[in-house]
Amino acid sequence: MIIPALLLILLAVLILPFTIKKVEEELEIFLLLAGLLAVTVTSQWAVHLIKEALMEPVKITIAVFTAGFLFRELKGYIEHSVDRVAEFLGISWFAFFIVFFLGLISSAITAIIAALVLVEVVTHLKMGRKYETRLVILACFSIGLGAALTPIGEPLSTIAIGKLRGSTYNAGFFFIFNQLWYYIIPGMLLLGIFAFFFTGKKPEKQPGLSEKSKETLRTILLRTGKVYLFVAALVLLGTGFKPLIDTYISRIPPEGLYWINLLSAILDNATLTAAEIAPSMSLYQIKAAILGLLIAGGMLIPGNIPNIIAANKLGIKSKEWAYFGLPVGAVLMGLFFVLMLLLK
Repeated sequence: MIIPALLLILLAVLILPFTIKKVEEELEIFLLLAGLLAVTVTSQWAVHLIKEALMEPVKITIAVFTAGFLFRELKGYIEHSVDRVAEFLGISWFAFFIVFFLGLISSAITAIIAALVLVEVVTHLKMGRKYETRLVILACFSIGLGAALTPIGEPLSTIAIGKLRGSTYNAGFFFIFNQLWYYIIPGMLLLGIFAFFFTGKKPEKQPGLSEKSKETLRTILLRTGKVYLFVAALVLLGTGFKPLIDTYISRIPPEGLYWINLLSAILDNATLTAAEIAPSMSLYQIKAAILGLLIAGGMLIPGNIPNIIAANKLGIKSKEWAYFGLPVGAVLMGLFFVLMLLLK
């Protein structure tokens, strides 16, 4: 009965945020409850899991808390710089630059800080809600890809390198960069091109996305708390769904593993990495799994930390994100799959 129960929980995680407004508004608490239920159903409660759920979010929430104060102080400078650069480049080239550049530097400044920079930039653009939402989604796809190039960019790469260090792969700091740069960098360029065409059609100023509240100590603490709950929930969900993954994962070929990781759209890709990646896998399996996780992570809000930060601060709804994020993700999944077959 465990697998059917996990499938029901999985369906709830996928469907309820899109159909029940209260669930969407309290997504972090909902995911935490789903994680608690999944771990309980699979009887996986242990001291080490409780410690992991409590401690894993700490570094990320410290970064979010610190960056919140930093960007509040730099708000005026960022606003002035955005206006100047956008006027100099033109809105289409500015959109391209933001998407590609934030993806590129996210591997150094972390995906969380890159997402906060994105929020500040978009707040001052005034391109219209439709076009700014597209820009945010494309940039979050790019940040999710680029941050994986180094282990300091996002948890996915940290976990993957940690699990492969000391194995036959002897994975070091640049392992993922060496294996996947020729997918990831062209992918960020393609996303920048999408931004050039899909977000640059309305150069005139008009009301757009804005932060739902001013940056005060209360809002910074509230966002920090939500990120903490979100990451803790993902730790529990990853552990809770592990029996479901373990039952089938070893039988899935690389191509199938790539597509099964569409789960990353609703489950954090770092926890799926922890459940899937192992030294016993072939290099082709590892690359296919990570690529699928990275791309699908941008398709829906719960898939990546940058998504949840940007959507929460800018008030982007789950349906808005899915309306544009799912088609973009489908195109990227198809293109990367063909490229993966050609280069294997």
